[in-house]
Amino acid sequence: MSAPAIAETRKTKLPRHLPIVILIAALIITVVVICAVFGEGIAPYSPFLQRLGVGDTPPSAAHIAGTDLLGRDVLSRVIYGARTALVGPVVVATGAFAIATLLGLLSGYLGGLVDSAIMRWVDFMVALPGPLVAIVVVGVVGGGYWTAVFVLVVLFTAPDTRIVRSAVLEQRPLPYIDAARTLGISKARILFVHILPNVLPIILAYVVLDFAFALVNLAGLSFLGLGVEPGTPDWGRMLFENRNILFSNPVALLLPAAMIILTAVSMNLIGDWLFERIAK
Repeated sequence: MSAPAIAETRKTKLPRHLPIVILIAALIITVVVICAVFGEGIAPYSPFLQRLGVGDTPPSAAHIAGTDLLGRDVLSRVIYGARTALVGPVVVATGAFAIATLLGLLSGYLGGLVDSAIMRWVDFMVALPGPLVAIVVVGVVGGGYWTAVFVLVVLFTAPDTRIVRSAVLEQRPLPYIDAARTLGISKARILFVHILPNVLPIILAYVVLDFAFALVNLAGLSFLGLGVEPGTPDWGRMLFENRNILFSNPVALLLPAAMIILTAVSMNLIGDWLFERIAK
């Protein structure tokens, strides 16, 4: 049986009408993407423009979400913050996906010493307290946002490797793999031409979930002062900077918090929905 034939058996007919929850989640992600790409044209003010004489003010006609302690427009900063909210998690998810796919393919198909070495590394990484490791490394090494992104790529790779390995182990005993070996096809071709297309849908579903987890982790590091530089429009950083004006302008704190929650939950819902469709 050929690889395309096996791939065909894994295809799942998607429902003609998407669930309303998934449609809402997709709409939220679309709005965030638009803000990230076209933020300069959408934001009513520059996110860096300070009005010290104005200070923190509640929502008004001039400033829909009010201003922060430095008189900066909160809505503009939230719109600009969508950029860091997307770029970092996308890099984490794709980076972890690429490394974990390679390691999982090698571990699941080759087995033996290669499998043992990779899985012992996975066990070690999974045993580490991820958020604490990220805080320590970023705090000691420095480097801010991109150091945090790199650390999260390494931390996210281990559990993803285990998922890819499990999917490869399901494919390895199938007849089309035995046929490929009999025909003398190289291991590299079997891995990347025959097995990879069959496990790719499951991997992509988990990549979406990685994005959500990375978003929350990066926002948490920024809140602790270990992510983006001070003054950068970032949702996690805004939570830290605006925590003292909760009663004078609660929107300045609640709006970025709501964006983090809505974006992460939306990506989780989409990822779960994709996995359910693929796993059936």
